[in-house]
Amino acid sequence: MKLFKKGAYLISGREIVEENSDAQAVLAAKLPHVPKAEDAAKQTMAYKILSAHNESGNMEKLKIRFDKLTSHDITFVGIIQTARASGLTEFPVPYVLTNCHNSLCAVGGTINEDDHMFGLSCAKRYGGIYVPPHQAVIHQFAREMLAVGGGMILGSDSHTRYGALGTMAIGEGGPELVKQLLKKTYDINMPKVVGVYLTGKPAPFVGPQDIALAIIGEVFANGYVNNKVMEFVGDGIANLSVDYRIGIDVMTTETTCLSSIWETDSAVKEFYEIHGRSGDYKELTPGDVAYYDGMIYVDLARIKPMIAMPFHPSNTYEVDELNANLSDILAEVEKKALVSLDNNKVEYRLRDKIKNGRLYVEQGVIAGCAGGGFENICDAADILSGKDIGADEFSLSVYPASQPIFMELVKNGAVAKLMGAGATVRTAFCGPCFGAGDVPSNNGLSIRHSTRNFPNREGSKVTNGQIASVALMDARSIAATAANKGFLTSAEYMDVNFTKPKYFFDKTIYEKRVFNGVGKADAKVSVKFGPGIKDWPVMSALTPDILLKVVCVINDPVTTTDELIPSGETSSFRSNPLGLAEYTLSRKDPLYVGRAKEVAAAEKARCAGGKKEEMIAALPELREVFAKLDKIKSVDAGELQVGSVIYAVKPGDGSAREQAASCQKVLGGLANIAREYATKRYRSNLINWGMLPFLLDRADEKLPFANGDYLFIPDIFKAVQEERAEVKAYALGDTVKEFTLRLGEMTKDEREIILKGCLINYYRA
Repeated sequence: MKLFKKGAYLISGREIVEENSDAQAVLAAKLPHVPKAEDAAKQTMAYKILSAHNESGNMEKLKIRFDKLTSHDITFVGIIQTARASGLTEFPVPYVLTNCHNSLCAVGGTINEDDHMFGLSCAKRYGGIYVPPHQAVIHQFAREMLAVGGGMILGSDSHTRYGALGTMAIGEGGPELVKQLLKKTYDINMPKVVGVYLTGKPAPFVGPQDIALAIIGEVFANGYVNNKVMEFVGDGIANLSVDYRIGIDVMTTETTCLSSIWETDSAVKEFYEIHGRSGDYKELTPGDVAYYDGMIYVDLARIKPMIAMPFHPSNTYEVDELNANLSDILAEVEKKALVSLDNNKVEYRLRDKIKNGRLYVEQGVIAGCAGGGFENICDAADILSGKDIGADEFSLSVYPASQPIFMELVKNGAVAKLMGAGATVRTAFCGPCFGAGDVPSNNGLSIRHSTRNFPNREGSKVTNGQIASVALMDARSIAATAANKGFLTSAEYMDVNFTKPKYFFDKTIYEKRVFNGVGKADAKVSVKFGPGIKDWPVMSALTPDILLKVVCVINDPVTTTDELIPSGETSSFRSNPLGLAEYTLSRKDPLYVGRAKEVAAAEKARCAGGKKEEMIAALPELREVFAKLDKIKSVDAGELQVGSVIYAVKPGDGSAREQAASCQKVLGGLANIAREYATKRYRSNLINWGMLPFLLDRADEKLPFANGDYLFIPDIFKAVQEERAEVKAYALGDTVKEFTLRLGEMTKDEREIILKGCLINYYRA
């Protein structure tokens, strides 16, 4: 694999000319006319699709209108509630509500099924599509029923990726979907486009997860594709089935790219035909000469079975490399893990899983939008045919990504092979991907063909002394490990005949169960509210000056959204903003909620019309803080918004879930301070919930404040209103220290949202 240091030209979709001092001469020798880089950049597939969906008239400042929207049952209640509060009358585009995250309805009494009934009633009232639990995971339904060549889909799930089918799809926080529901646009700068040139043919024992992990391992840490579009091209694409391409594509989210798009061909055309949607196919290729801002060259034939060790999909090794250096690599993984596990809160160990020189794992899972595809499961079944997984700790569970896939696996005998080997086969469910299903035991190691292996995700509660590990692998090597009864094994060493059965899609499964109300909104239908579905609390507008208390400092290199708001059992409370907020940072900083509430008490006193003394009565430590403020600026306490702030080096990696920001907001959070934000979507979530996304220059290695300090930011309202890039701040610690915070680029609408206090206030105004 090679990462080009600069950009590259692609001629006729097959010949790469790297941008360097010789590039123009090389191009001149091959072309009658050498285009400028800015003109050739318009020949990418990404540029053409974005241009077709842009309403700004300016390709540098995009205003995108999406064709379709998707959400699942952890996110759609909050989205629709926000849109309802902002004036929603009907869904303006097809909006699909799947029920694949809280499918089990096992936690919180009737909460989960109440959310589902809310979704069905909203699909009827506002004209949407409702997919009942166990029918399909969100992304498989979108592949089968929504993707359109040249189209764009926005989803409230980070793995919204349908590029292999010719659809540019983006995963975002809920408020961005609210904007689309209210006929507004998705406003971003034109993203850079990085080519991914695939050549060669993968070995039969190498699966899509292996290719994906190899790419993630090369590009995550260096930010090579951060917030860019990955455009897959090259002669190697023809050597991959569409299922295989989909398996690579969905994992592009873990590179932190914005979106992805692939060349399409006769195989993709056949995919649409199989699903009864031949008219939705469109051939996509780059222009004769396309320019890319970077290029990743991948020789598929040289990639071997891979494993991503805890606690990130980029922590990659070849399975053979791991097995050959077990003790050394496991020791390094343990050492890295201590950074995320706050060093000594739990005893974390992997080396004790070495038995007779081999690594033993307790669990295997093949599931979800990444692993639950037809070909992955068929190949796994062929590897396990006639074998058994044993009767010890190791277990194997398999989750087909949709009922149509499940049906075909039953018909072709794959399910019988799996069950005969001792595996359990479940219905479509995303739970194993976020800690709501197949949670490992304490100190357990699970290998999964799923999407993520973050800390605090798969059931771990470090503050309770509980820790479990997940390593990501391809379904084929998971099956090989299962065939060897839990001892880590590369699929390369299995003697197997892959039968590669043909897939037949039965659309009647959806016709019988999925409610399709597109174009049939009925205002007479009443929305069904369960007792656990709550409205958003009132949120105040920004005041001229603000006072922030630092209530959490996280020095980890990266902070995931799962650490900001845990997944798993907390998902049952995602329709109740205040109830869910109680879990904010609970697995990272258990004292955060209490500290934030103490600060919020002072703000409540201010909003109730209180003066300085009432605010001090609510939070006595403010007396000393006000004394320090008087030396900087004379302020009216009644016009001084008081809130909490967290600092993290690089927050927001991973999930699109808006609750990572909204939970801070409902607890009185007013800002984040970061060296940089891991993803565009997390920063968007902060802004949409009225939280200031401050940046602290990386050059300033030492923080100018400590946990527990107050920060005074004067004239913040004017700074936002006047589009200032920087603001002056004061740390009110033992001494008063002045420092600078940056706001970063924001659109006019984003600044208005901050000034109004949140997106709901913005639309109400």
